[in-house]
Amino acid sequence: MTSRPLTPGELNRATLARQLLLRREPLTIPDAVRRVVALQAQHPASPYIALWNRVAGFEPAALDEAFATRTVVKATLMRITLHAVHADDHRPFRGAMQQTLYGSRLGARFAESGLTPADAEELVPELLEFTRRQRTAAEIETWLAERVGAERKAAAWWGLRAYAPLLHAPTEAPWSFGLRPCFVAAPPGPPLAGRTPEPAALRTLVLRYLAAFGPATVADIAQFGLLQRAHVRKALRALDDGTLEHLTASDGSRLYDVPDAPRPPADTPAPPRLLPLWDSVLLAYADRSRVIPAEYRKLVTRINGDVLPTLLVDGRVAGVWRVTEAGVEASAFHPLPAPVWEGLAAEARSLSALLADRDQSLHNRYAHWWAKLPTPAEVRLLTGRHG
Repeated sequence: MTSRPLTPGELNRATLARQLLLRREPLTIPDAVRRVVALQAQHPASPYIALWNRVAGFEPAALDEAFATRTVVKATLMRITLHAVHADDHRPFRGAMQQTLYGSRLGARFAESGLTPADAEELVPELLEFTRRQRTAAEIETWLAERVGAERKAAAWWGLRAYAPLLHAPTEAPWSFGLRPCFVAAPPGPPLAGRTPEPAALRTLVLRYLAAFGPATVADIAQFGLLQRAHVRKALRALDDGTLEHLTASDGSRLYDVPDAPRPPADTPAPPRLLPLWDSVLLAYADRSRVIPAEYRKLVTRINGDVLPTLLVDGRVAGVWRVTEAGVEASAFHPLPAPVWEGLAAEARSLSALLADRDQSLHNRYAHWWAKLPTPAEVRLLTGRHG
């Protein structure tokens, strides 16, 4: 292990560097997605805003094309939630998540309908054949009703839509995916089977996670995928042949990292950013204080799991933002100096230009959370509707 523990500031800057949040970089969309491993995609706009924060000269049409050509795909993966990942990463990430998805989707709710995991394993190949071309959820439920009965189709679909290796198919503007999802089978490959993570796939996910979010603890890696820590430790032991670097944090925690990954000094300048709903950087750690001050965690992560769009100031969450009828509004949890507000306003003008041809109502359904926030230190309209 290294003789000097890494400080919280150094860990923060390591994350920002690897997540392309210290400076926007001139990358293609597929390369950028691979660099950051995965983009949270529950809200269709989030991958677009996440990449706008990270890629120099980001053009939304480039992500439209990546989704349309399935160079970047959207599927249920880490933490049993929707992510956008590079197409080449879907199969290994899905293999690493096998146990988690099996336990989550073929458990009690599935069994209550009278279906068994054996039924699911029998249905999956047929479902993948049926979805070789794009299908709506209604079409799939009709298909399932013919096989398991109308009374069990909803439970069957609830389990299989996450357990089966299905991709979400682009359906409509402005963010490629609408409120009524369509599905298509993932490209054929080695069959997924069994109730444990595939060892090689899990090692791949661990390495990719560390490259994009390290240095990190066993608990952090497990949190990223909702994986069992025992499996994570086993993967780390298998990689402990010079592939990994052992470090310590200032609290004594053991950290793992990949060699030669960036770890900038704690005083490296970090520009302000407007992170989207559920940005991955806010969810990738068991100890989220790396990016979210402890006193703000419950403010930005709501009781149902929604993670609000946040102001990132000096590398840490300092408030929330939203698009309103008046423009981009920011609510700071503590006073911010004038230069920071100027930087946030510049970001808001850039974001407004991106949204102008897309959608100005992306936060409307989350407005109720703002009413429940404590009175912020300051609220500013960063830019009007027309910038």
